[in-house]
Amino acid sequence: MKTFNSILLATIALVASISFVGRAHAEDSYSDALTTFQKATETHKFFNTAYGYAIFPTVGKGGIGIGAAYGKGRVYRGGVYTGDSSLTQVSIGFQLGGQAYSEIIFFKDAKAYNDFTSGSFEFGAQASAVAINVGANAQAGTIGNSAGAGQHGGSQTATASYINGMAVFTSAKGGLMFEAALAGQSFTFDQK
Repeated sequence: MKTFNSILLATIALVASISFVGRAHAEDSYSDALTTFQKATETHKFFNTAYGYAIFPTVGKGGIGIGAAYGKGRVYRGGVYTGDSSLTQVSIGFQLGGQAYSEIIFFKDAKAYNDFTSGSFEFGAQASAVAINVGANAQAGTIGNSAGAGQHGGSQTATASYINGMAVFTSAKGGLMFEAALAGQSFTFDQK
């Protein structure tokens, strides 16, 4: 039990230090993350057709056996800022290291938006997100949501579609993490 508490404390400290890096210029971080996602060809159709989206400029993730992630974000409907969200994740399994990344979740329609903004929403453990900066599959998860990357014409291309009304993209900011962990993301929403 003492070892478990030590590992948990170290993991929380690692995540807190990674998350702190992105807080200095909060407003700029939202603009920068949005610009990054808008420049990615994989997201163009989503920005053009989505009912809304949630953006998390910096998610800090770390783990030593037990992992955790945390990030603060904003939710938009029709381009209008409607509230704040927080992302938390706890995982157990083989993992070591820390990383920071940005995440955006597109909502296809009012139902998906309402599901997410119901106050407490959770993705399942095995769904995927498209990692736009490398065109590779990254775990980020919603049950049945497998927006992955694949080969097309000899080059890596990331493809995504709405699954259960949502499409998730991530963009690495830094760090290195090795993991094979079961984890789901949980979100809260506070209306503006």
